[in-house]
Amino acid sequence: MAGVEGRVALVTGAGSGDGIGFACAKALRMAGARVAITSTTARIHDRRAELGAEGTFAAIADLTREAEVRALVAATRAALGPVDILVNNAGMVQTGRRFARRTLAGIGDEAWEHGLAINLTSAMRLSRAVLPSMMRRGYGRIVHMSSVTGPVVAIPGSRVYGAAKAGLLGLTREMAVEVAAKGVTVNCIGPGWIRTGSSGKDEIAAGTHTPVGRPGTPMEVAHVARFLASEEASYLTGQMIVVDGGNTIQEFKVAL
Repeated sequence: MAGVEGRVALVTGAGSGDGIGFACAKALRMAGARVAITSTTARIHDRRAELGAEGTFAAIADLTREAEVRALVAATRAALGPVDILVNNAGMVQTGRRFARRTLAGIGDEAWEHGLAINLTSAMRLSRAVLPSMMRRGYGRIVHMSSVTGPVVAIPGSRVYGAAKAGLLGLTREMAVEVAAKGVTVNCIGPGWIRTGSSGKDEIAAGTHTPVGRPGTPMEVAHVARFLASEEASYLTGQMIVVDGGNTIQEFKVAL
């Protein structure tokens, strides 16, 4: 099984040491991939130190800016080689900027546009930047980090986030049919309640009411990403794999 060994992977949103993005980077690196990671702050260099300098690369980039997306892909190519695997994990919030949850009637244009930019448009731009090279070489794996929020369920006050994550599923399907004949697969993951450093107490509590009885871990999501990024996942494209401990298939959400 070739897996991801020797492949070049670019993982976005990997700045948090206990987040899903960095877990994906660790899983890919442990499986033998050469890994580039990025976030909006200098802490990304601490994450690279944890991965080890050999076969890795780190860069600060604001993925809402087209020029920085292009520069990131070029820098990754120069450091490690052309990108074979893209994990679009960046999103939800951007360090230094936060917007309160509001109903649709209370959302301003800035909050709406920013939410789409970091959760949806950034994934489109990065995909657009790496796809031509993938198609020329006849190989590529793109994994979008969506959510159950939007494509499957809804949370009051999370309309921008839900719309963007549902958009990622639509983007996944459109991209998949366009590039499948070129050896490139495009899939997404829908995490449920995952315990990360940014999880609130209410989110952790919600995780205890899943059929599994606990929130998931970032590495449990990362193992799915690693499979989707592998050579063995060659006949799986345009799909969303839900990683939620069975939460969205149960009708009762509280202990009986």
